[in-house]
Amino acid sequence: MATGQPDPRRRERILAATLDLIAEEGVVGVSHRKIAARAEVPLGSMTYHFAGIDDVLREAFASFADRVVALFDAYLGAAHDLEQAREAVTDLIHALSEGTRRDLILTQELYTLAARRPEYRQVTQAWMGHSRRLLERHFDPETARQLDALIEGLTLHRALDTAPQDRELTRMAVTRITTAVP
Repeated sequence: MATGQPDPRRRERILAATLDLIAEEGVVGVSHRKIAARAEVPLGSMTYHFAGIDDVLREAFASFADRVVALFDAYLGAAHDLEQAREAVTDLIHALSEGTRRDLILTQELYTLAARRPEYRQVTQAWMGHSRRLLERHFDPETARQLDALIEGLTLHRALDTAPQDRELTRMAVTRITTAVP
């Protein structure tokens, strides 16, 4: 880019670099200097675009959560009846658990930070709210809440297990939660 010209993608590069560093080194390994170097931006860009390191982290995690919510939307948006919605949830669990190690680490880093620092719970609360609203297109609010927890739990278990459960067992769990009890 020519000298003196504004860089319209600088902010996005900073957020992407932040997520890359978190995935590689954890939140504790992130600093303004490391982010700026990874994003190939002047160090002063960090304070120009963000109020502080917490601002960068919150926005980076929010952009990551938005990407995961978009995946929820893609799977659930294609479902037109209860059976298709159950299949979509099953497929979503497998897509998330078979995704990149980077995404698994980012998710766990965010959860750990939110468990320690209440201001980061806003990011996780927004994420859960979005995912539950998407689930509520097909299921009642209580079932959507249970499914959201099942998705998170099975995704983690499948990603970390040396012999993850197969698709049929996942589908059975989804069916059990989504079948009305008399």
